[in-house]
Amino acid sequence: MAIYYTEPSRTFNEFLLLPNLTTKECTPNNVDLSTPITKFKKGEKPAIKLNIPFSSAVMQAVSDHHMAVALARCGGISFIFGSQSIESQANMVRKVKNHKAGFVVSRSNLTPSHTLKDILELKEQTGHSTVAVTEDGSAKGKLLGIVTGRDYRISRDSLDKPVSEIMTPFSSLIYGKSGITLSEANDLIWEHKLNCLPIVDDNQHLDFLVFRKDYDSRKNNPLSLLDANKSYIVGAGINTKDYQERVPALVEAGVDVLVIDSSDGFSEWQRDTVQYVKQNFNVPIGAGNVVDKEGFRYLVEAGADFVKVGIGGGSICITREQKGIGRGQASAVIEVAAARDEYFKETGIYVPICSDGGIVHDYHVTLALAMGADFVMLGRYFARFDESPTKKVKIGNNFVKEYWGEGSNRARNWQRYDTGGKSSLVFEEGVDSYVPYAGSLRENLDRTLSKIKSTMCNCGSLSISELQQKARITLISATSLIEGGAHDVILKESTMAAE
Repeated sequence: MAIYYTEPSRTFNEFLLLPNLTTKECTPNNVDLSTPITKFKKGEKPAIKLNIPFSSAVMQAVSDHHMAVALARCGGISFIFGSQSIESQANMVRKVKNHKAGFVVSRSNLTPSHTLKDILELKEQTGHSTVAVTEDGSAKGKLLGIVTGRDYRISRDSLDKPVSEIMTPFSSLIYGKSGITLSEANDLIWEHKLNCLPIVDDNQHLDFLVFRKDYDSRKNNPLSLLDANKSYIVGAGINTKDYQERVPALVEAGVDVLVIDSSDGFSEWQRDTVQYVKQNFNVPIGAGNVVDKEGFRYLVEAGADFVKVGIGGGSICITREQKGIGRGQASAVIEVAAARDEYFKETGIYVPICSDGGIVHDYHVTLALAMGADFVMLGRYFARFDESPTKKVKIGNNFVKEYWGEGSNRARNWQRYDTGGKSSLVFEEGVDSYVPYAGSLRENLDRTLSKIKSTMCNCGSLSISELQQKARITLISATSLIEGGAHDVILKESTMAAE
């Protein structure tokens, strides 16, 4: 006989937080939103922590290299979409890792015998306007000069003009010696009004480049999520079909975290994929999605470093409508969080969980965290911003951005929904849509983070873990939901952007 769950499947809309005592130290400036993303043993620290509990969804319409850099600057992480060629996805990962803040290994290098045409082609390929000219054209070769956009005029200079006639020669360069500190390098940059400072060894071989823009970026983005080499941390989505080819390419490109992108993670295909990665690479991998303790336990025992929670709760997801599979996001998070805590008590290993889907309003993020999620994954939220990869379109008097699900025919991401059958989408589990254009990521994210911090202070909590321990959460009725919004008044027109 089938197993029946008599408790209704709850969404975040059905809950509210009750305030606790707000002490004088509970101010937004004192709130710490850092959170683990990879599993760790009791008494130890996770290999990777987020500085804010936000990740962008593994979607074509959301997470490319531009979004990854923008979100990492704010302290979160993007998982670059996997429904593209292996080479294309790996190149996006490389572009993020090349945004290193500090000492940069030169990625754009030519020899003196190359031409202006080569410079322009390299700039088109890498996006870099600064090119190191070395004896052998390598990143660590003997430095002979530097080329920047100020050294040539496309309208005046011939495309076959040699680099040797364009570059600023080494004899005219201000440079630092290997072993110099970042602080000393920045002092030279400011003293000599430079945009780029090459760092060379005693034999004039190039070690690194230090850029003025990276100094400014670090000052303006104190929560930037950086690895040990001061490159931005970036994730990538994989599937359970071509992982043996895709994962090595992503690891070689420098990916920091992997996640299996699937609408239903409670499968042997996910177990095999997780075990392959754990046995062959030293890179964390998340798995999912699941909605109950059985699914969580299965993936954790397979070796998953974090688990994604949620089926059918995304704004463009129609899995529940099409297949009758899923669960209210709040119910799913509550049960999986309890299973996570139980597993921690048994083994001393803490496995973070990610709430993926079901977030409509900013306060839903705080509820998800209070219910036990370590971080959230958002698609629609980030798709609205300048940094997402989709087009901004004007419809009527309003600007919108395109937004489509990975289960839609437009995405053609059949691997995400593969159950061992035909290599195509037999039916859609996502829609093609628009979302209201909302401007820049930073402006909107700062507002959301302010709301979260303020609510946490109302709950008497200065960290996510403290919120999870102290939170008091109540179910609400349909009429109290209506009462919670503006009612019984005539509203003036508002020009404020929608959440």
